[in-house]
Amino acid sequence: MELLQLHYFRTVAKHEHMTKAAQELHIAQPALSKTIARLEKDLGVPLFDRQGRQIKLNPIGKAFLRKTEVALSALEEGKRMVADMAGLEAGSIHVASPTLNRLSAPISEFLDQYPDIRFHLSQASTEEMEELLESGKVDFGFTAFPVRRPGIRELPVFSEKAYLAVPPGHWLAERESIDLTEVANEPFIGYKTNHIFRKRDEDLLLQAGITPKFVCEVDEPATKSSLVRAGLGLAIVGACNKSDDAPKSPMTLLQIESPSSKSTFQLVWHEKHYLSKAALAFRDFAAAYYQKSNNGINV
Repeated sequence: MELLQLHYFRTVAKHEHMTKAAQELHIAQPALSKTIARLEKDLGVPLFDRQGRQIKLNPIGKAFLRKTEVALSALEEGKRMVADMAGLEAGSIHVASPTLNRLSAPISEFLDQYPDIRFHLSQASTEEMEELLESGKVDFGFTAFPVRRPGIRELPVFSEKAYLAVPPGHWLAERESIDLTEVANEPFIGYKTNHIFRKRDEDLLLQAGITPKFVCEVDEPATKSSLVRAGLGLAIVGACNKSDDAPKSPMTLLQIESPSSKSTFQLVWHEKHYLSKAALAFRDFAAAYYQKSNNGINV
């Protein structure tokens, strides 16, 4: 059994499609099929059920995939450990998050100090991020919500308030703050069900006794803001819309006095996986960076 076979098997298992896997691996599909067939011959059992041109990972394949992930992850960690022990200053850091925009500033400053370190950023749902942490494919996750999995460690780095966005000319547009109970009968622009901040928005409104009437559900914050400006409804938005770097907008952002609208963002990692010197340096840097900023918290 060869490492290349395991790598190819993991990719085929991900896609359950030979052609797509071959495209990702940049090899010819017949060569990939032969490699998988040779692996199955070595093991003495089929790993996929085949029906015509369709393949599907069978129960034996699923069990073998779990061990394959462990083995490949351990080897990757071993490579990072060897690099650290050899005293290499350059390294790589892998981060996954449902929302990446709040990481851009600290990463930029970190790279000013450590220009030889490489970042690999992946936008992933909360569930995907948790799986990547569990498998060791990323060093850190970055999230506004707790990760309820064994072995996950959390480092809170900053807190952010949410605001109520109202369109120009709205009866609340001259206000500076709001109790959400005052807008119980207003239409809202919301995120789609699978968006990470959909839960934040719903929880805030439900705490105020409001069953939200979402007249439109979107994927992108920019779309949400544009619909508010067009007068279609109100919206809960993050504090990044209030920052000096945010584009000037005619909509008004009201501070939410009640209920509490603070979200705490944290770096998360899995304690069973090795963190390189580069990763540890970034973790310390991120905590210090946000501590110096206005929304930093004591950690």
